[in-house]
Amino acid sequence: MFSGLYLTRIELRQPVDAELAQSYVFSLPAVKHLGRLELRQPVTFLVGENGTGKSTLLEAVAVACGFNPEGGTRNFSFSTSDTHSLLHRALIVSKGVKRPKDGFFLRAESFYNVATEVDRLDKITPVPLLKSYGGRSLHCQSHGESFLALMLHRFGGQGLYLLDEPEAALSPSSLFAMLIRMRDLVERDSQFLIATHSPILMAYPGAEIYQLDEVGIRLTPYGETSHYLLTRQFLNYPQKMLEDLFRED
Repeated sequence: MFSGLYLTRIELRQPVDAELAQSYVFSLPAVKHLGRLELRQPVTFLVGENGTGKSTLLEAVAVACGFNPEGGTRNFSFSTSDTHSLLHRALIVSKGVKRPKDGFFLRAESFYNVATEVDRLDKITPVPLLKSYGGRSLHCQSHGESFLALMLHRFGGQGLYLLDEPEAALSPSSLFAMLIRMRDLVERDSQFLIATHSPILMAYPGAEIYQLDEVGIRLTPYGETSHYLLTRQFLNYPQKMLEDLFRED
């Protein structure tokens, strides 16, 4: 079982720098209500509607931990578009006693750029880099296959893995495969912080779920998350819900 967390707390530095406070990110629920976020389990989820700022918060945590804002390992330094916020400058990210030996920041929206960088580095490094990604270019696989290849081959354990909406490219069966791999990595002293919309991923046993909305940020049992409740309602009564959705006023 995991013997110690690599990240233990995320909080907003007070007082916030006046220049930073003018940024739009401080109007997002994930930032506005941040205060202090405790990380107490090997797997923690950030969930909420689009626009709540969970991906922005995860990106800031990743940058504060030394990861490339576009994704990848701490050794990746490429930049295709300098669009990340300066929120990381306003965060205090508390770390545990142990330091991770591995780590990766995965963001679905820029994974193409990460795959391109892997191919580039593979051509110039003495030891072929693709070997640690399954031996085949991520561009030569479907989006979902490349995501799973990353988890199966690149994630090696004793790692800190920050994942932004990893479900974007995965089928339900692939999500189940991801859960199995997550369990294996947690048993090898890994920690996950994941922003997601997926009720399947959120079901990971023992995970803590922070639900973000206009009211605040609060720990929420799996069965009480809006994602679970809405999905269950639809699966139980699909025809009725569709009729309600399509009913003309």
